Amino acid sequence: MASFKIEGGHLLRGEIRPQGAKNEALQVICATLLTSEAVTIHNIPNIRDVNNLIQLLKDIGVKVTKDGNSYTFQADALNMAFLQSDEFVEKCAQLRGSVMMIGPLLARMGKAVIAKPGGDKIGRRRLDTHFLGFQKLGAKFRQLADRNVYEIGAKQLKGTYMLLDEASVTGTANIIMAATMAAGTTTIYNAACEPYIQQLCHMLCQMGAKISGIGSNLLTIEGVKVLHGADHKLLPDMIEVGSFIGMAAMCGDGVRIKDCSLKDLGIIPDAFRRLGVKVEVDGDDLFIPRQKHYVVDSFIDGTIMTLADAPWPGLTPDLLSVLIVVATQGRGSVLFHQKMFESRLFFVDRLIDMGAQIILCDPHRAVVVGHDRQRQLHGSRMSSPDIRAGIALLIAAMSANGTSLISNIEQIDRGYEDIEHRLNALGAKIERI
Repeated sequence: MASFKIEGGHLLRGEIRPQGAKNEALQVICATLLTSEAVTIHNIPNIRDVNNLIQLLKDIGVKVTKDGNSYTFQADALNMAFLQSDEFVEKCAQLRGSVMMIGPLLARMGKAVIAKPGGDKIGRRRLDTHFLGFQKLGAKFRQLADRNVYEIGAKQLKGTYMLLDEASVTGTANIIMAATMAAGTTTIYNAACEPYIQQLCHMLCQMGAKISGIGSNLLTIEGVKVLHGADHKLLPDMIEVGSFIGMAAMCGDGVRIKDCSLKDLGIIPDAFRRLGVKVEVDGDDLFIPRQKHYVVDSFIDGTIMTLADAPWPGLTPDLLSVLIVVATQGRGSVLFHQKMFESRLFFVDRLIDMGAQIILCDPHRAVVVGHDRQRQLHGSRMSSPDIRAGIALLIAAMSANGTSLISNIEQIDRGYEDIEHRLNALGAKIERI
């Protein structure tokens, strides 16, 4: 198990460019299973979760060629026997993104095997939305009790109307992919409409799918019999952009984040501005000047600022961990309300050990009382519990007085490409040991 040794207190300055979007990559890579023709995807990040998914596609017979950060996938000879094997089930259980293979395989091959997927340990992450959608399209489930897995199949999926029980991003993506080749028309209401879902829909339309309502929560999909190849480029990763804003606020001396695709960031920059962080727009770049002090806003009626996650276009839950760290050095108090995952705030114990003033009210709410830079956090030994808490702890360690050690950084590697070298180029002192 690898660790990061971080010498805190070094200012960051210069330019950094966000990687391709992790969450979009997992969706569109799975979508390549819908056709036997070649699909090329550009700007794919070199991160653990994406690499594991690509390897899983290779294992089931997908031909994969690489040219820099561009990959071409051709699923013209799938190994259906491997899809039924214990080895395949075991690999799926280690990667949550593998669940999005079910929709494409069901649509094109008529069946798929479902194992309990892995991923972050951040509380319950139910898959009901996926499976209720598949059932409405006509799929049937059969439990294979001896292997603790399910087999799902349908001779022909049939379009229908459905109202999703929640606006699940991966659930919406999975159902969209299944519906592209269903007979008739599928209408999905309460669909997730994140930029990554929009990107998936645009790529599928390039492949010959017929999807209307893109960008809204009401999608209409006319099924087609066959899909073909396409050429697609991933958006910059909005979570990485937000992480860099947080780093620049805490320990920056003028940091420019290049080519952010500002129109796809939603309210992320404004969430940091509510903490008092200066975020300047320059074309498609963001510039974060040095923040000697930043003052947390209050609401118009004078009540304490509250930041809560919500489905798009609300604030993504993946950035609450970073915002909490940034709030520790603001002037003022903030209530953070993490509504979607009940175990995601437990990492604040590590921040409290570093000297942060945080009250964990319950599994969903925490109050942060900012230090206004009057007291620095101090170095500590800690472990990364998940991707986003891991990057938040890294930011805290970079701003702290003294040396910190973060173990289990494989969690950070799942979502951030070559992060220590990219940050060291800005002036950080991070060593992988």
